[in-house]
Amino acid sequence: MNPAAKRRQQSSQPVGSCTQLNYHIVFATKYRRPTITKTIQERLYEYIGGTLRAKRSELIEIGGVSDHIHILARLSPLLAVSDVVRDVKVNSSKWMNELEEVRDTFEWQKGYGAFTVSYSQIETVSDYIRNQEEHHKTLTFRDEYIAFLKRHGIEFRMEYLFEDEHHG
Repeated sequence: MNPAAKRRQQSSQPVGSCTQLNYHIVFATKYRRPTITKTIQERLYEYIGGTLRAKRSELIEIGGVSDHIHILARLSPLLAVSDVVRDVKVNSSKWMNELEEVRDTFEWQKGYGAFTVSYSQIETVSDYIRNQEEHHKTLTFRDEYIAFLKRHGIEFRMEYLFEDEHHG
């Protein structure tokens, strides 16, 4: 098989397969520290978009505030959501730590939330993500995240949900 045909085979779905795998992914900075400053926010979002493209996925919308991020993305059916999120977090934290503007070590929290989004709801979720600054004037990340889990019927134990500096 020639190299071009091999690349097409590795990067595409089986013939006749059709997917629309949209995810709303949410994760916070370590201990929810406000370390995503306005000066680096846009570049961080661009970097994450590039990481997703490298994973044969498409960034639809990205936004957040100083202590967490929301990503709406169409993910490749050939990759596990957990692998994509891991790569986004690992690569972006490495990139952040190489920036002169980042004085302390930058880290993401250990976990994440990933929620499926139907095609008909993409614009609604995109609007929600674009309005994070306004939204978080009245709601903490903690309350927002718990509401997402409840809305999606995800069981959780509060003591394991968030890392804090004193209880890992």
